Amino acid sequence: MTTERPAVGYTKKDSWSLGLAVFAGIMMLMIGILQVVAGIAAVAHDGFYVTTRHYVFQWDTGAWGWLHIAIGIVVGLAAFGVFAGLTPARWIGIAVAGVSAIANFMNIPNYPLWSIALIALDVAVIWALAVYMRPYQDA
Repeated sequence: MTTERPAVGYTKKDSWSLGLAVFAGIMMLMIGILQVVAGIAAVAHDGFYVTTRHYVFQWDTGAWGWLHIAIGIVVGLAAFGVFAGLTPARWIGIAVAGVSAIANFMNIPNYPLWSIALIALDVAVIWALAVYMRPYQDA
Protein backbone atom coordinates (compact mmCIF):
# COMPACT_ATOMS: atom_id res chain seq x y z
CA MET A 1 0.00 0.00 0.00
CA THR A 2 1.38 3.38 -0.95
CA THR A 3 0.61 6.59 0.75
CA GLU A 4 0.05 9.57 -1.45
CA ARG A 5 0.34 13.16 -0.61
CA PRO A 6 -3.03 14.69 0.27
CA ALA A 7 -4.50 17.07 -2.28
CA VAL A 8 -5.09 19.73 0.35
CA GLY A 9 -2.76 20.51 3.23
CA TYR A 10 0.94 20.50 3.77
CA THR A 11 3.41 17.88 4.84
CA LYS A 12 5.95 18.41 7.59
CA LYS A 13 8.63 19.25 5.02
CA ASP A 14 6.34 21.82 3.41
CA SER A 15 5.62 23.59 6.68
CA TRP A 16 9.35 23.72 7.47
CA SER A 17 10.01 25.22 4.07
CA LEU A 18 7.21 27.72 4.44
CA GLY A 19 8.53 28.66 7.87
CA LEU A 20 11.89 29.53 6.30
CA ALA A 21 10.16 31.82 3.82
CA VAL A 22 8.28 33.59 6.61
CA PHE A 23 11.50 33.87 8.61
CA ALA A 24 13.31 35.36 5.61
CA GLY A 25 10.50 37.83 4.95
CA ILE A 26 10.38 39.03 8.55
CA MET A 27 14.17 39.33 8.71
CA MET A 28 14.16 41.25 5.43
CA LEU A 29 11.62 43.69 6.85
CA MET A 30 13.82 44.11 9.94
CA ILE A 31 16.93 44.61 7.83
CA GLY A 32 15.11 47.16 5.70
CA ILE A 33 13.95 49.12 8.73
CA LEU A 34 17.38 48.99 10.38
CA GLN A 35 19.09 50.08 7.16
CA VAL A 36 16.72 53.04 6.82
CA VAL A 37 17.29 54.01 10.47
CA ALA A 38 21.07 53.86 9.98
CA GLY A 39 20.76 55.91 6.80
CA ILE A 40 18.58 58.55 8.43
CA ALA A 41 21.06 58.83 11.30
CA ALA A 42 23.87 59.44 8.82
CA VAL A 43 21.91 61.95 6.74
CA ALA A 44 20.28 63.88 9.60
CA HIS A 45 23.39 64.30 11.75
CA ASP A 46 26.64 64.01 9.83
CA GLY A 47 28.70 63.77 13.01
CA PHE A 48 26.81 60.76 14.35
CA TYR A 49 29.25 58.31 12.79
CA VAL A 50 32.85 58.68 13.85
CA THR A 51 35.13 57.47 11.09
CA THR A 52 38.55 55.98 11.71
CA ARG A 53 41.46 57.78 10.17
CA HIS A 54 43.51 54.95 8.72
CA TYR A 55 40.87 52.73 7.17
CA VAL A 56 41.28 51.70 3.55
CA PHE A 57 37.77 52.80 2.56
CA GLN A 58 36.71 56.34 3.33
CA TRP A 59 33.21 57.50 2.45
CA ASP A 60 31.16 60.63 2.85
CA THR A 61 28.70 59.78 5.62
CA GLY A 62 25.84 61.71 4.01
CA ALA A 63 26.14 59.83 0.73
CA TRP A 64 26.61 56.60 2.66
CA GLY A 65 23.40 57.33 4.55
CA TRP A 66 21.42 57.74 1.32
CA LEU A 67 22.86 54.43 0.09
CA HIS A 68 21.66 52.70 3.28
CA ILE A 69 18.20 54.24 2.88
CA ALA A 70 17.97 53.00 -0.71
CA ILE A 71 19.14 49.49 0.23
CA GLY A 72 16.66 49.40 3.12
CA ILE A 73 13.75 50.34 0.86
CA VAL A 74 14.65 47.71 -1.75
CA VAL A 75 15.10 45.01 0.92
CA GLY A 76 11.73 45.92 2.43
CA LEU A 77 9.98 45.79 -0.94
CA ALA A 78 11.56 42.43 -1.74
CA ALA A 79 10.25 41.15 1.61
CA PHE A 80 6.68 41.74 0.47
CA GLY A 81 7.44 39.77 -2.70
CA VAL A 82 8.78 36.91 -0.60
CA PHE A 83 5.60 36.97 1.50
CA ALA A 84 3.60 36.78 -1.74
CA GLY A 85 5.58 33.70 -2.79
CA LEU A 86 7.11 35.22 -5.91
CA THR A 87 10.20 33.37 -7.09
CA PRO A 88 11.83 36.47 -8.64
CA ALA A 89 11.44 38.27 -5.31
CA ARG A 90 13.32 35.42 -3.68
CA TRP A 91 16.26 35.85 -6.05
CA ILE A 92 16.11 39.62 -5.72
CA GLY A 93 16.07 39.15 -1.94
CA ILE A 94 19.22 37.02 -2.10
CA ALA A 95 20.95 39.61 -4.28
CA VAL A 96 19.88 42.59 -2.17
CA ALA A 97 20.82 40.83 1.07
CA GLY A 98 24.25 40.23 -0.45
CA VAL A 99 24.56 43.90 -1.37
CA SER A 100 23.39 44.84 2.12
CA ALA A 101 26.04 42.59 3.67
CA ILE A 102 28.75 44.18 1.53
CA ALA A 103 27.52 47.69 2.36
CA ASN A 104 27.54 46.88 6.05
CA PHE A 105 31.00 45.36 5.75
CA MET A 106 32.18 48.69 4.33
CA ASN A 107 30.40 50.45 7.21
CA ILE A 108 32.22 48.51 9.96
CA PRO A 109 34.67 51.37 10.73
CA ASN A 110 31.76 53.73 11.39
CA TYR A 111 29.52 51.52 13.52
CA PRO A 112 31.04 48.06 14.10
CA LEU A 113 28.47 46.23 16.25
CA TRP A 114 25.48 47.47 14.24
CA SER A 115 27.17 46.49 10.99
CA ILE A 116 28.15 43.03 12.19
CA ALA A 117 24.62 42.38 13.47
CA LEU A 118 23.15 43.35 10.09
CA ILE A 119 25.70 41.18 8.27
CA ALA A 120 24.61 38.21 10.41
CA LEU A 121 20.94 38.91 9.57
CA ASP A 122 21.82 39.19 5.88
CA VAL A 123 23.59 35.82 5.93
CA ALA A 124 20.58 34.23 7.66
CA VAL A 125 18.25 35.68 5.01
CA ILE A 126 20.44 34.45 2.16
CA TRP A 127 20.48 30.97 3.67
CA ALA A 128 16.72 30.88 4.27
CA LEU A 129 15.89 32.10 0.77
CA ALA A 130 18.38 29.75 -0.86
CA VAL A 131 16.98 26.59 0.75
CA TYR A 132 13.29 27.55 0.50
CA MET A 133 11.16 25.43 -1.83
CA ARG A 134 7.53 26.02 -2.64
CA PRO A 135 5.21 23.54 -0.97
CA TYR A 136 3.90 22.11 -4.24
CA GLN A 137 7.33 21.38 -5.72
CA ASP A 138 8.73 17.89 -5.39
CA ALA A 139 12.34 17.61 -4.29
